[in-house]
This record gives sequence, C-alpha cells and structure tokens, in this order.
Amino acid sequence: MKFIDVVQFAAASLRGSRARTLLMILAMSIGVAAVVVLTALGEGARRYVINQFSSLGTNLVLVFPGRTETAGIGPGMLLGQIPRELSLDDAQALLRSRAVGRIAPLTIGSSQISRNAKNREVIVLGSTYNLLVIRHMSLGQGQFLPAGDVHSSESICVLGAKINRELFGNESGVGKQIRLGDRRFRVIGVMTSQGESMGFNTDEIVIVPVASAHILFNTSGLFRILVEARSRDTIEQAKKDVEIILFARHNGEKDVTVVTQDAVLATFDRILRALTLAVGGIAAISLAVAGILIMNVMLIAVSQRVQEIGLLKALGAPAAQIRNLFFTEAVLLSGVGSAVGLILGEAGVLVIARIYPSLPVAAPWWAVLAAIFISLGTGILFSVWPARSAARLDPVTALAGR
Repeated sequence: MKFIDVVQFAAASLRGSRARTLLMILAMSIGVAAVVVLTALGEGARRYVINQFSSLGTNLVLVFPGRTETAGIGPGMLLGQIPRELSLDDAQALLRSRAVGRIAPLTIGSSQISRNAKNREVIVLGSTYNLLVIRHMSLGQGQFLPAGDVHSSESICVLGAKINRELFGNESGVGKQIRLGDRRFRVIGVMTSQGESMGFNTDEIVIVPVASAHILFNTSGLFRILVEARSRDTIEQAKKDVEIILFARHNGEKDVTVVTQDAVLATFDRILRALTLAVGGIAAISLAVAGILIMNVMLIAVSQRVQEIGLLKALGAPAAQIRNLFFTEAVLLSGVGSAVGLILGEAGVLVIARIYPSLPVAAPWWAVLAAIFISLGTGILFSVWPARSAARLDPVTALAGR
C-alpha cells in the first residue's frame, strides 16, 4: 500500500464518521487556540512593561531614598526610623562622576490647579531642564524649564496637553497665568500629547522647577533622582560612582537604593516570561486531554471496524500496515485540529488587540511551534494503543465479527 493510498484510506475512514471526527478536531483545536491566546496575553504583558520602562529613557540609573534589603524593608524601619531624604545638593554632587552625563532630580505631589472658574486636581512634577532630554519628552509649544541654578524657585510651569485644553480650550496657555495651590505660575510651555507612562498620564501633569515644588509642597527631599550615563558601556560605572558619592555624603551610611534600568527590565522580563510559560503550560494540558479523547474514540473505532480490519489482514495487509493506517488517522486529526486551532487562536489575538490596542499582544513563535508539536505528539502517542490493538486482531476471528 503506497503512502498516498494510506492517507486516502485514513481520510475516507474519518469522513465516514463525521460527527466523531468533528468532535475530536474541535477538542484539539480548542487546546491549540488556548495555548496561542494565553501565551499571546503573557507576551503582550511582557512587551507592555518593557516598553513602559524603555520610555523612561536610555542608559538610566535610578536613585531612591532608603535602603532596600533582601527582606523587603530596611532595619531602621523596624525601629520607626524614616529613610534619609535625598537633597538637591546630593543630586548635583553626582555630576562629579565622569560616567554620569545628566541628572534630573524629581519631586512629585498633587495640587489644585485653577484659572478663572476652572479648577481640578493635578499631579505636579518638580524637576530641571534635563528632564526633557532624559525622559525623551516632547515639547509642543513655548519652552521647557530653563537651565540654571537648581535652587532657583521661579514661578513658571509647563503644562501637559490635556491640562492646557481644559484650562485654555483650543488656545495656547503660553504666557498666561494659572494658580497652583496658593501660588501663581506663568505658563512657559505646553507638552505634546504622549499618553500614559508608568502608571500616570503625562498629558495631565504640570512641570515646575524642583525648588518651586519644594516650596509648594513644603518639603526639601527628592522623590528620586534620574541619572543618565554617558553611554551604555558606562552604566555600571555610573551606578558604582553614585553609590560611592552618596555613601560619602551621607556620613558612611548606605541609606539609598541605586538600580539600573537594565536590571529592572531584566527582572520584569524573567517574571513575565515565567508567567507566559506557566499559562501556556496550563493551556497545553487541554491538548493532553484531547489526546486521551482521540485514544478513547479510536479504541471504540477499532471495536466497530473489526470486520474491516479482518478483511485487510485477509488480503495480506501486514500488522505494520494496519498500525500505519491508525497512526495516519491520528496525524490527520491532530494536523487539522492544529490548523483550525491556530486560526481560532490568531483570530482571538486580533480581537484582544482591537479591544485593548495599548497591549501589544502577539503569540511568541516558540508557543505556536510548541502547540503544533504537542498537538501532533499527543495525537500520535495516544494512537499507539488503538493501533496495536487493531494490528493484533486475528483475521479469521475479525471476519467472523467476534
């Protein structure tokens, strides 16, 4: 019996029991589709987080007040101590490192913004002129915070695109006055629309000089310091220099946390890849279930096709040929089920992408290949028993229908 004859014979057998065949294909396709959709969601979450962190800038070193210990809290916190604040002088001192290109101190708070009868709560970000370059932000109108003394507390501000629309409509707010809390500020620039980044909408923020933010919020500490290394090769050196400089300035105490952007990205990447593998593995279990279904149905098929098998053996078909017929049926079922599952899975991914356009969902290539191979593998594996049972039938007994 030629290969093409085996395939045609197996296909004819499957067409002869259409309901049974459709159910087995459906079971296999649901498993494959589940693997594709769930791994696409996991991969989409991973890409989203990485894109968000990448949007912060490049070659970044992040400095936070307080020391992060292995246990998750610093020992001083157990005694009720508050982590030592980072100051503007601390931030300026970091420029002594040759590996450091720019620094942008950050202070964040919320305040009431108002103009005439319009008012709302807004996030206020205090920083310096370097923030625009380090964060890769884009200015739409006017100018950004001017370069100069970081201790200067000018009453000037830059508005997010949405805040400008809410306060001034279609007009530009550049050159006009607004009120933040109990202080008046002159608008010197308006940012372009950039959407959400790291949990807050940059279109709904107001940027002021860091010293002005300290006065506005009655504080002197920094939320964090963004440090941009001169190049990718100097990131680790910049991190070491930052730790040494702050260690010396804080009287020999390691009371700050310094992390690189790459380290944060690598951590999230590992976590989310593990999550993708986990959900893909859970979905792959359904493929094993589908394989067991194929085995059970094919065992029933063997008992229903006893006379057909007996006739084939009486005509001289060897046991290996009988096994090949059942293996071919299993491969056809698994192959068609995989193809249908891939189509359903990709359709599901497209639907999710339309509903959540900000989530870059896409099934990773390894998940698609794994789904196909698992589908084919389980189909063939679980067809071994039925195929062997069919091959062992005695032709005389089988023809007698016993």
